[in-house]
Formats: sequence, structure tokens, C-alpha cells
Amino acid sequence: MHVSHGKRLTRARRGAGTALAVTALLGAAIAASSPASATDKAAVKAAPEAAATAAADCSDAYKIEKTVDGGTTWRMCWHYNTLSGLILDNISYQPKGEAKPIPVLTSARLAQVHVPYDDGQAEFDDITGTDFGRALQKLKTSECPGGTIKTVKVPDRGNVSGLCVTTRARGHAYRLNNDASTGGTGKVYTGQGRDLLVYTVNKASWYEYITEWRFSSDGTISSNVGATGSLSPYDFDGGDSRGWPIGKGDQAKAESHSHNVFWRMNFGLDGSPKAKVEQYDSKVTPPPANGGSPTTKTTRTPVTKEIAGDRKDMRWWRVVSTAGKNKDGHPRSYEIVPGPSQKHAGRPYTKHDVFFTQYKKCEQYASNNPSCGNNVPTSVDKWVDGQTLTHPITWVNIGFHHIARDEDQQPMPVHWQGFSMAPRDVTAMSPLTPSDLAAQNGKPPLGG
Repeated sequence: MHVSHGKRLTRARRGAGTALAVTALLGAAIAASSPASATDKAAVKAAPEAAATAAADCSDAYKIEKTVDGGTTWRMCWHYNTLSGLILDNISYQPKGEAKPIPVLTSARLAQVHVPYDDGQAEFDDITGTDFGRALQKLKTSECPGGTIKTVKVPDRGNVSGLCVTTRARGHAYRLNNDASTGGTGKVYTGQGRDLLVYTVNKASWYEYITEWRFSSDGTISSNVGATGSLSPYDFDGGDSRGWPIGKGDQAKAESHSHNVFWRMNFGLDGSPKAKVEQYDSKVTPPPANGGSPTTKTTRTPVTKEIAGDRKDMRWWRVVSTAGKNKDGHPRSYEIVPGPSQKHAGRPYTKHDVFFTQYKKCEQYASNNPSCGNNVPTSVDKWVDGQTLTHPITWVNIGFHHIARDEDQQPMPVHWQGFSMAPRDVTAMSPLTPSDLAAQNGKPPLGG
């Protein structure tokens, strides 16, 4: 932790948690928990970094399997970690028309919630520096509508009914008025989507974090972290440029701060940890002086060595399978789609939006990483040191600068930050394509 000021020590952010010593947390950092047997625990403990398998390979207590709209089936395992909480393992995707599941991710997890306060006198790593993992919250039945709440065995606390597995509507999945302009017969094709939703709620002192994973029928995977709970009553001393008055008059100014959320993904596309990374940039030229339209050129840059990447307009990255192709002969890949972000420039690891690092077992948390031992850098930026990427690990950083408002009390409405992984050529056509349009692979018929 970054303890450098007296004020940092006096703030009681851990007062509303389970008040466990941070040293005890680090000592048990790798413990995996669930309601299954000791034998199962050992197997699942090893699962996060094992090669992905076609279907989730775990006991029923750890297994999640759900078929959503269009006949798409998602399969995965889960286990629980005393620091980062929920970890999903061996995630596979089987859309309609595919004979077997397509492995996508070996593991996916929250990798840090870094919270620096604007006055420079308080800075927290909520994953590795508080009791986040152990402070799993018990969920009410009403919080998991239409779903199942799974029991998690949390060290030093016992069983907690804290993992919700359900589905949730997302609205339109597609719409096509197949009229004369598209060479059709006037039939309207439309469908509503429904996602598999897996989530937990973890407490870090006054804040509560909802960690959601959504799995859509078209192959998209999304993760969002929602911060709610309460503003810390120990942080109502912000100055005019670092706080916002909450309550009557201008006395109590809630200190502004940032939430820099990191995720860590270990892809296992087509069952192999080996993958390629590519960066795409599109450049728009001004329109010609003599009239006409601007042009746009897109370039592809293979990312062969570790990088710390920065978002720019019309820039994106994808992770590409080296072990499988879709039915059109195109390599399967997933595109990283970051959500809105307010990048915090205060630390080297928060200055960048994505990192691609070569796999190393102990590199699990983006900052304040406890796993690698003495004399090893403890943050993801320092792991980018020129190694060749053969087994890339993907890190995503999404920031939010929280300037409080009267509406943030009490309790605080959820504010979300997150990203998606969108399938790119995983299937030859959309897995939601209606059967009578299945022949239109490639150029559709011309309109009248």
C-alpha cells in the first residue's frame, strides 16, 4: 500500500468492513473457496491458469451453464479468491450451428480497484489492500430475480450466499426490415436479447462494489463494476478545488477521488494459451481541396512484444487465436472494447488503458501485487519490459473521477465503469441469423 502521509493512517475506511489485518489477507491471498470438497478445492485452485478446455471442467458446485436466446450456451467454472473475490475459469461459448463449445477464456478476474484521493494524502488498493475478498456480501433473493444464489465458503467467515447466477434482458438483439431496398420480401426480422449475468457484491469499508459479468447470445462478454454504498464520513474535509459541499450550506465538502478499476484476462481461444495481439488504427484525411469526400485508411500493427497501450480515436486491439478458424477460414479473435474512462495520470500503471504482458503465474494484480516475492516489481507497468508475446495476458484499466454530489447520499446510487470483449470472426455469420437468411453469407442480395 502507498502509506506516505499521516492522514492516510487516520482514515477509517476499513471500519465498515470485516476489520481483518491486511497482513493476514496477503498471507492467504491465493486461497480458493467454494462449497465443494477439499479434493475439488485443490482442482479448482489450479484451474485459473490451466489451458482452457472445450467445456467447463469442474464439479457441479463450481459449474455455470446456461442457454440464452438464439440457442447460445455459455459454460464456465468459478472459484473464489480471498483478495479479488470471484474468478471465472474455462469460459466457453457454443452458439447455434457449432458442433462443440468454443473455448474463449482460461480465466477472467478483477485485478485491482485503485482509489487515490485528490488531496494526495490518501490512496488505497481496494483489492489487495483491504478486506474486499473476505467482505463478500450476502444477497437477498430479490437481488437475484429469476436466478440462483450460490453459496461461497469465505475463509474466517464461513458460508455466504453471495454469488448470483441469473439472466437479464438487454433489449433489441437485432432488427431487419427485409424490404425491396435490401432485395427482400418485406418480412421484418426482430429479436430481443437476454444475457447470462453472474455477479457478487463485495464491501471495502464504506464502499460496496458490484462486480458483474454478462455473457450475450452473440458471443459478447462484458464486465462492469458498480460502486455504491456510502461516502466515507472521514473524507468530508476537501478544499474548494478538491471537494464538493454535501448537505446544508458549505461546511462538509466530500473529498473528490478516483476509482481506477483493472481487469485481468487470460485468453484460451480454441483451447490454446498461445495467441497473437494486433492493434488497429484508422486515419481520416481532410476532404480534397477541389471537393469530394474525406477518405479513411486503416492499418494493422502486429503487437509482438509487451506493450502499455493508450486509447485514441479509431484505435482498437484484438487477441487472435493461433489454434482455430471459423467456417469461413478466418482466425477467431476477440476485440477489446473499453467503456468510457477518465484516465488518472498519478501512477505509471494508471497512465495507460490496456496492457499486454507475457504470462507469468505470479503476476495477478495490477498494483500492490503480493505474489511475486522480494525484488520483483509489484505493478503491471513494470512488467512491460520487452518480452516477446507468445502467451499474452490482457489487462484493461477503466477510470472514474468521482466528484461527489448531493444525490450521492444515502445510499449512494451505483456508478458503473467497465468494458466488453466482442467476438470478431468467431463464427462465420451472426449466431442469431434467422434460418431463412442463413444462405446470405457474404454480399447480401441487391435491392430493387
